[in-house]
Amino acid sequence: MKLRMPIRLAALIVLALNVASQADDHMRSRADKHAPAALMGDHIHDPGEWMVEYKYMNMYMDGNRAGSHRLSDAESVAFGASSDPVTNRGASPTAMTHEMHMLHLMRGITEDITLYTMIMMPSITMDHIRGPMNPAGPGTSFTTHNSGFGDLTIGALLRLYTDVDDDVIFNLGASLPTGDIFRTTSEPTGGAVEQPLPYPMRLGSGTFNARPGITWKHYYQFGSFGTQFQTNLPVGRNYRDYSIGDEFRLNAWYSHLITHNLSTSVRLENLWLTNYDGEDPQSTDALISTNVESFRGGYSLNLGLGIAALVSGHLLNVEFVPTLYQDLDGIQLETDWSIAASWSKSF
Repeated sequence: MKLRMPIRLAALIVLALNVASQADDHMRSRADKHAPAALMGDHIHDPGEWMVEYKYMNMYMDGNRAGSHRLSDAESVAFGASSDPVTNRGASPTAMTHEMHMLHLMRGITEDITLYTMIMMPSITMDHIRGPMNPAGPGTSFTTHNSGFGDLTIGALLRLYTDVDDDVIFNLGASLPTGDIFRTTSEPTGGAVEQPLPYPMRLGSGTFNARPGITWKHYYQFGSFGTQFQTNLPVGRNYRDYSIGDEFRLNAWYSHLITHNLSTSVRLENLWLTNYDGEDPQSTDALISTNVESFRGGYSLNLGLGIAALVSGHLLNVEFVPTLYQDLDGIQLETDWSIAASWSKSF
């Protein structure tokens, strides 16, 4: 009789652990198992498990903003005459579409470590209006385009803490300077002069970047909450003698389950960017505001509205992200909205 109580207690403990494990697996296999589509680095995989993902992102900019004030195309050209430094004498940007195609591979190494890599292919198109000093004619328009391979991202996701309802994951990430940062065009001057594409149209940073981040996710029976702090920090300057600005993103989101295989999400993002350091020797501030290193920083507040669906083991994830507020250094193209969509499969 005396042996039965310890045996029964041990059996209850094993049963409780099995129930907790099953609840854990159940919650992490729902439609909300990943963060909204625009985010990454929020989940890990079982040892030996692979995940392949294709992600598409598109950021659309229309019109310029000085600080928090929107400017017309004519006001953007005029603004440059009295700005510090003087700019937009050659041209002023009017709109930009920045598309990104990404192939994301992940593999679980242990229960708490997942390795990943991401191949990025940007496609950037920018519309302009020519300024008062342009030999091709003030007030006329032109478009430039650039595309190809971007910087390669690699890293490890380390789960620092987990229980039935929670995961805390550290992102030990980095990017490698595989994207081209120096291409030229004669479009701005109508073929008269060849000049480098401005900073926002370059395909990479040209530097090795540290990308540390941390994510906390909490699961409920009816949904999940998450918050993530993610950075992008260039190390030194590139061969063109400049470095892009530091990037800091603070996100919080809530995903609500409609069914086990369908969820919706709402997300709030704070984005801080610092100005560039150094200067490309062929960058001429007066030509266009996108060449001005001190006009690259600012703050943005973004809203994300998403939906995710599990279909026969395939996760489809879409998010629309309008910009709520922007306060930009100098004069810059404002971001109106972005969209992210992904397909992923684990095996």
